[in-house]
Amino acid sequence: MSVSRVIVRTADFRLAYRLLASLKARQVRCAHLEQGTALPPSTLVWLASHEEVEAAADPLGIGATLESFESDIDRALRFVAKGGIVRDLTFGIDPGPRPGLAWMGDGRVLGTAQFESVDAAVDRICAVSDEIGHNSLVVRIGDGSRTISNRLVNICLARGLRVERVDERRTSRGLSRNQHHASATKIAQMDGAPITHKQPVVPTSGEVKEVQRLSRRISGGQVTISQRLAQAVAVGRLSMEEAIDRQLQRVSY
Repeated sequence: MSVSRVIVRTADFRLAYRLLASLKARQVRCAHLEQGTALPPSTLVWLASHEEVEAAADPLGIGATLESFESDIDRALRFVAKGGIVRDLTFGIDPGPRPGLAWMGDGRVLGTAQFESVDAAVDRICAVSDEIGHNSLVVRIGDGSRTISNRLVNICLARGLRVERVDERRTSRGLSRNQHHASATKIAQMDGAPITHKQPVVPTSGEVKEVQRLSRRISGGQVTISQRLAQAVAVGRLSMEEAIDRQLQRVSY
């Protein structure tokens, strides 16, 4: 957002830190002012606590909290977008047991996040699309972790979202395995192949073993879930927590 200016003006140090860090990560031009300092003429929106915004009675103020600061920034960016609407809202998903998500408006990164489940990632897509006005929307999903990728495709299609599949081999150069946000951003920036039909969800033996490995780590070494339970987790019939609970119940007998 090279021509816009977003101001953080709050006495809450923790809130200011979170807001500024997120704005800079999104490459938004921003500045921090002490509470009570006059706003510069270039200010298009400013962020503070709800109490501070209410006290100022300024229509340019957006209230924020530590719990909701990311979505509060989304509202602020929507506020300064031309006409309050972006033309093209694009999502990129790096599929995996903990999917990485990035969303962009007219080529500008608006936010990134990582989730514990496929459903949570798609829930966030729907929430962001409701918060940010847009003319068109596409969800681009990487083709790695094919079972999880197909699950993401199917859930997005079921919710009426336009979906494209992106070749992840073109996005991973120079990135470590754990940079899911960066991979998701690259996926969002690349054209993919349109997907319009439900995809098969059949986990490979390698994916099942990976779910079993994760179950042991998540359970603190208490159990490794069975292959049957791991398959249920891989296709989305059970959450990892449900599978671990069932395995623990079996072990206790």
